[in-house]
Amino acid sequence: MSEKNEQGKRAARDRLVQQREREKAHERRRRGLIVGGAVVGVLALAAVVGVIAANTGGKKSSTAGPVVAPSGATGKDSLAIQVGSDSAPSTLTIWEDFRCPVCAQFENAFRDTARELESSGQVKVEYHLATLIDGNLGGSGSLRAANAAACAQSAGKFTAYHDVLYRNQPPETEDAFGDNAKLIELSGKVPGLDTPAFRSCVNDGKHDSWVQKSNTAFQKGGFQGTPAALLNGESIFPKKGDEPITTANLKKWVAEANKGKKPGAVTPAPSHS
Repeated sequence: MSEKNEQGKRAARDRLVQQREREKAHERRRRGLIVGGAVVGVLALAAVVGVIAANTGGKKSSTAGPVVAPSGATGKDSLAIQVGSDSAPSTLTIWEDFRCPVCAQFENAFRDTARELESSGQVKVEYHLATLIDGNLGGSGSLRAANAAACAQSAGKFTAYHDVLYRNQPPETEDAFGDNAKLIELSGKVPGLDTPAFRSCVNDGKHDSWVQKSNTAFQKGGFQGTPAALLNGESIFPKKGDEPITTANLKKWVAEANKGKKPGAVTPAPSHS
C-alpha cells in the first residue's frame, strides 16, 4: 500500500514539474512576443506618421545645376549608394530621409543585422535618399544632410557617416541639419573625413541636384513614406505579406531568398579608426 502511495506521489511530482516547465516555456514565448511586438509596434506606428507626412504635400524643390553623382553611385540613373558585395545574391533597397525620425528608428533597430548580412555576402544594401521632411515641414536639413552623405560616399566613408547622422539626428521639427557647419562638425566623428575636399563638397552643395533627382524618383515610385524597404524588389517594411518585420524575420527572408545560391565575394571593410 505504501509503495503505491509512493508511486502516486512521484507521479504527482512529475506532473507538477512538467506543468511548471510548460508554464516557463509559455512565459518565455510571451516575453519574446512582447519585446518583438514593441519594436514592430513602434516602427508600425511611426510608419503611419510617415504615411501622413508623405501625403501632406508641401513645397517641391527645383533642380538647379548639373547632376553630379557621388563616386561609386550605382543603379538606375546612378541614384543608389551601394554597401556590400556586388555579387551578393540579394538586394536590400532602402529609401530614407536623414531628417526622418522613423528612418532613425529603423536604422537603430536593424543596423547590426543589415551589417551582419552585408559582411557575410548575403545581401548588398542600396540606399536611396529623399527629402520628404523638407517638403512637408520646410527647411533644408534633408537636402543638406543627403548632400553631405554623398560627399562622404565620394570620400569612401559613407557607411560610417550615414550612421553618425542617424545617431545624432535632431528632432524632426528642428532643421539643425540645414546648417552645413553642423554637418561638418559631425564629420569629425568619422576619422579622416573632415578634409578640405569634404568641406568644399558640403558647402558648395556639389550633389544637391543629384539628391533632388533622387527625391523625384522617390515621389514617382509610389512610396507611402520613409523609410521604404524592399528585399529583391518586394516590400518588407513595415511587413512582408502578413509577417511583421523583425531582425529574426529579416534574416529568415534573406535565407529563403538565397536558398541554393552562393554568398557574394566579401572584401574586408575599411577601418573607421
